[in-house]
Amino acid sequence: MLSFFKDKKVFLTGHTGFKGAWVLQILHLAGAKVKGFSLAPTNDLDLFNQIQGEQLCESSIIEDVRNAKRVQEELLSFEPDFVFHLAAQALVRESYDCPQFTFETNVMGTIHILEALRQWEKKCTAILITTDKVYENLETKRAFVETDKLGGHDPYSASKAACEIAISSYRNSFFSKDEYAKHQKIIHALRAGNVIGGGDFSKDRIIPDIVRAIENEQPVVLRNPKAVRPWQHVLEPLFTYLEIAERSHKKPYSLADAYNIGPNQENVADVEFLTQQFISFFGKGEYRVEGNHKQPHEAQFLMLDNALLKKDLNWQPMYDTESTIRITAEWYADQTHTALEKCHFQIEKFYAQWKATV
Repeated sequence: MLSFFKDKKVFLTGHTGFKGAWVLQILHLAGAKVKGFSLAPTNDLDLFNQIQGEQLCESSIIEDVRNAKRVQEELLSFEPDFVFHLAAQALVRESYDCPQFTFETNVMGTIHILEALRQWEKKCTAILITTDKVYENLETKRAFVETDKLGGHDPYSASKAACEIAISSYRNSFFSKDEYAKHQKIIHALRAGNVIGGGDFSKDRIIPDIVRAIENEQPVVLRNPKAVRPWQHVLEPLFTYLEIAERSHKKPYSLADAYNIGPNQENVADVEFLTQQFISFFGKGEYRVEGNHKQPHEAQFLMLDNALLKKDLNWQPMYDTESTIRITAEWYADQTHTALEKCHFQIEKFYAQWKATV
């Protein structure tokens, strides 16, 4: 699969973020030509800085996806074969503090990408990343399927659901199957479950919170220990994005418009289990549960049904929950190798296993 992307031109938004820095490395190893478009990294610990990500891009544009003019200029001048749109305000708790910024970034940022694609007159496959939180969650403890109703209680979830509606509207209005010969665009919305992996130092995410607590020799505080999430290693969705992009580029409209990407249902786990396992694999650390009735609402139970992905792509997750947590803990615990070396080792190991299944 990776050889397919050699010399392909990929416009990658959010390349300075956690997932963006990982996919940037994969594309670089594959020999792709990448133009990154994203806000600047927030601190020196960010994975993009640790791997010297600007050296892995043809060009690295530090800009805001809310700038429609700049998005269009940079995308059209690059003439991409693929667009991977990862840029987002991705934190639930921050969305309560900055709801307008969240909606502007997630909804209008995506529309700016779609508008630029309307102006691009050659063949292009676009992978637009949303979230597992796009569904209206009534806490039924049932895994969501792609046809379930969209919704969102918090501003982040609602902004991503609105984003999906915008994507569907553009697909129906401007990128329809009947007019593919004219527009030559394939648009996928991909809904990944909760992603963990080495190199994430964001605030209000469980793995970075645990790592910071260990470094400060303090217990990590769990505010919602029984919240169930579809945890998966960051490489699971990223390789799936690439496979879907390749297959759709080779055979347009051979795949569905949207897919859930998440672990098998027996591998979902709650926050407390994740914390216990991570501390065990890391070799030290502790936690405490601290109730906070004033905290903003977050879904208690979230699970994705991945049956459609299995059916259409003969797809299977590579790692179970325990392996996912262990591999993540090993990345942070390894003080011998550089961030780039650790990422490359895990990418190569994952890819070898991936190739054996396709």
